Amino acid sequence: MNKRSAGILLPISSLPAKYGIGDFGPGALDFAKFLHDAGQKMWQVLPLTTIDPGCGNSPYSPTSAFAGNYLLVSPERLVEDNLLLADELNRLAAKYDFDKDPSRIDYESAREFKTEVLNAACKRYLRLGGGKFEAFRKGTEWLRDFSLFSVIKQVQGGAPWYEWPEELKHKDPDAIRKFKAEYSNEIMRQEFYQFIFFTQATKLKEHLKELGIELIGDVPLYVTRDCADVWQSPELFDFDEDLNPVTVAGVPPDYFSATGQLWGNPTYKWDAMEQQGFKWWLDRLKNLLGLFDRVRIDHFRGLVAYWAVPYGEETAKVGEWVDVPYEKFFACLKENFPSMPFWAENLGIITPDVEELRKKMELPGMLVLHFAFGNPADSPYAPHNHTRDSVVYTGTHDNNTSRGWFENDATEEEIKNFSSYVGRDIMDGYIFTSEVTRLAVSSVADTAIIPMQDYLRLGAEARINVPSTPSGNWAWRMTEGAIPDGLADRIKAACSLYGRV
Repeated sequence: MNKRSAGILLPISSLPAKYGIGDFGPGALDFAKFLHDAGQKMWQVLPLTTIDPGCGNSPYSPTSAFAGNYLLVSPERLVEDNLLLADELNRLAAKYDFDKDPSRIDYESAREFKTEVLNAACKRYLRLGGGKFEAFRKGTEWLRDFSLFSVIKQVQGGAPWYEWPEELKHKDPDAIRKFKAEYSNEIMRQEFYQFIFFTQATKLKEHLKELGIELIGDVPLYVTRDCADVWQSPELFDFDEDLNPVTVAGVPPDYFSATGQLWGNPTYKWDAMEQQGFKWWLDRLKNLLGLFDRVRIDHFRGLVAYWAVPYGEETAKVGEWVDVPYEKFFACLKENFPSMPFWAENLGIITPDVEELRKKMELPGMLVLHFAFGNPADSPYAPHNHTRDSVVYTGTHDNNTSRGWFENDATEEEIKNFSSYVGRDIMDGYIFTSEVTRLAVSSVADTAIIPMQDYLRLGAEARINVPSTPSGNWAWRMTEGAIPDGLADRIKAACSLYGRV
């Protein structure tokens, strides 16, 4: 990235919307206009992959590396495209109370409602006829397996694939053929959900392009064990002959955690991936770049070496670093994606080889200002130590909001250091938010991304995620009318002052 630019971080699911969760509809178009009016060049979102209530609806625990989250489909756009009648939409919506708390995502109601809406749209589409769906079915390699997986899981009462009957768990050809024949309509409906998701997501990207705004996506490094890709291609994951994990992912003990972090995701068999020319990863990233202009790679250091914990361990204390054939992998990425439209999440304890690779590949890294003021003199996150090949944030989706951080998380030393850094006593979370946002926008880093909550000066109630907590996350939503008059002009003026417009 040669030109200084600025953007805003806001998940699609956190947009205002009528039906329990943000989606690709009017709320997305309104926010796109706001970004344009504010002189922003980027909109960063969280992963749009399928989510599982059993994993707390986390977008970083996808049940598919390829499929999209159909909860983000806009019913209003279905009406616009003549796939749903307005009267039918109103009738279906009348059964739900979507107004009980517009500041929180109602996953349960949204899931039931969007399923009904999409089933109705599918019936109408098939009745009206159309070749685009058939073209999507034929041209999307992963679609059939994912849809089959989804329907088997439904029929099995939501049980994970490794608890299915043996013939389905191991994909016995006769059992799979029989299941496909019996549930062909249900499988087709799952394919239709994905067709609509990708149609609407692509339209949003095209609309943003017309406004001069890039859409920045996110790819979780790992998938969950109960994932369509793991069931379909277990040979790419570190499993034994009985399809049980041998090792799972995490990070070792460090300053922040005496036992490390045990994520539990299956780790990859990189030798098997290399033998296939890294096809799975290439297909995954190509799929994402159909939706986004750039993609942030979460836990980037795991593409150099990863912490492998023996399956069954209760913490991440016991484990070992396992090397990835990263030189071959990134050479393959460079060959297939010459512009390398990726960002590296390089937070935490990063070894020199990871930074060497990032710089060699010319991938921007991340800088988070909340981390800067324990010891600002030496901190790479402090503005005077920033480098141009970076994306600076006040905080990320894993941090508190800036106001929430000041009011709840910051130590006295950090507040004192911050006050000294900006040259005046900061005693208020609102003022802190304004100051730390200004530091981000004024940084020498090529790109500055500010969470929308910080521009709204919201507190801890608007935090999106608290890492290592199993529930209560991924639920914050911006309410209708939350953006005050004049905010776009103020953001544009600040970004213009620092050369980001």
